[in-house]
Amino acid sequence: MKFENVLADINGFGRFQIMIIVISFIGRFTLPCHFMLNNFIAAVPSHHCDISSLDDGGIFMNLSQTERLLVTIPVQQDGTPSSCQMFQEPQYHLLVNTSHITDAHTVPCQNGWVYDNTTFKSTLTSEWDLVCDRRGKNKATATIFFVGVMFGAMAFGSLSDRYGRRIMLLVSYVSGMVFAVASAFSTSYVMFTVLRFLTGFCITGIVIVSAVLSVEWVDIEHRKIVGVIDSLSWTFGNIVFSLIAYFVNDWRRLIISVTLPLILAIFTWRWMPESARWLIANGKLEQAHMYLKKCANMNRREESIHTLKTETLSTIVTTEKRDRTYSYLDLIRTPEMRKLAMRTGILWFCIATTFYGISFKITGFGLNIYLTQFTYALIELPAKLAVLYLLEKIGRRHTVVGTLLLAAICLGINIVIPKEMSVATTVVAIIGKGFSSASFATLVLYSSELYPTVVRQNGMGYNSFMARFGVAVAPMILLLDDVWTELPQVVLCFVAVLGGIVARTLSETRNRCLPETIEDIEQKQ
Repeated sequence: MKFENVLADINGFGRFQIMIIVISFIGRFTLPCHFMLNNFIAAVPSHHCDISSLDDGGIFMNLSQTERLLVTIPVQQDGTPSSCQMFQEPQYHLLVNTSHITDAHTVPCQNGWVYDNTTFKSTLTSEWDLVCDRRGKNKATATIFFVGVMFGAMAFGSLSDRYGRRIMLLVSYVSGMVFAVASAFSTSYVMFTVLRFLTGFCITGIVIVSAVLSVEWVDIEHRKIVGVIDSLSWTFGNIVFSLIAYFVNDWRRLIISVTLPLILAIFTWRWMPESARWLIANGKLEQAHMYLKKCANMNRREESIHTLKTETLSTIVTTEKRDRTYSYLDLIRTPEMRKLAMRTGILWFCIATTFYGISFKITGFGLNIYLTQFTYALIELPAKLAVLYLLEKIGRRHTVVGTLLLAAICLGINIVIPKEMSVATTVVAIIGKGFSSASFATLVLYSSELYPTVVRQNGMGYNSFMARFGVAVAPMILLLDDVWTELPQVVLCFVAVLGGIVARTLSETRNRCLPETIEDIEQKQ
């Protein structure tokens, strides 16, 4: 007997499974909020050098604020005051002739900066002056968080296999909430980055464990639907997050606001069942039978559980027992597996870099960042719903290749559109975000179908690591605008095209049986 046969008898997609999906949905809400948090807590308000210390009681004191800025801050080509430079000495002659071009010596800001708090009451940027020569530290906060996510993905994947899905889900809930709230009370930049790393490390367990639990309790027929619903929980979180960020414009309060829903997740955890498949595989047959009985009762299949004994469950262990233990090394032992791992790893890196590269750039289009964030999230709804149709109509490979290349085209178009056309650049960016979102939603299912059963979890763990590496790199790519304004767009466009080329070399999996062993992969060629 196989576990799928047991699920079929007790209904593999009934009220019990819906309960699991709803509980997972609640817990996953905070994830997209934290993933996109840096867009708001590390936003860079308009700023200029602090000139208050120049008030020496002389001429300067009698000037208006506008005149003080005129004689102390050089004007940039766009007519705005410089953000990082000031005159070494006040240029009073500019009061008489504002059009006079002065070659007066300028120096970096000597006494800090003054920030415009019209949009944000406070951000990391204004808290610790992460501007000008410290601008790299601003982007580094996002990278550090995603490095934590990257290592947490591998750690929680291994721990949930060893100690069980349910308990590790609770550990992720509690530890993620504790570190996130603690980061809101940071007293230094270093303290904040350390706590953000730990937050990313712990909070990533939520998505890994809940996704596995959902899949292991649902029959094969409905796994695609469950995957899309899980993906939509991410979209829902992003939509609500833009509204929360609009009303909470203090970075400390914003962190706490998007983390508090974990209290509800911890409360509902009590109804989350352990994976019966994991319990059976680890010889805990009595507990597995208890959860299967609960499932049958909730799904109104009580008669089926009477015929299912613990002795029967023991046959599943024999049926599904592996001849040996597989590890990450099995992804590179044989030629075709090496090719598959290399291709999917590059593909996950490219899609994640493209998706988050677009997602993180919400302040460069000249429009309200809250509206841009909201629209970025909203475009994911039709994109992910379209995936359900495309997967069956044109297949997995063509869907990934097509959506990635269309995202690359959108990035390319934005390179040549004049920046004065802010509405046009935003619309194109939003469409590109939709295409990259569709490719990401497809990739999870596609990869799980490409890898053989014996190393499928190892393959997905490795791919997740590569994706998080791409996410960590994305903020650094955006810093390339110091070299050339359009360089980040060029790099992201190239990465998307590379991903499309790599995806084209993978085999199609639509309407095909899943590979079970490494030999199945090797014999396909």
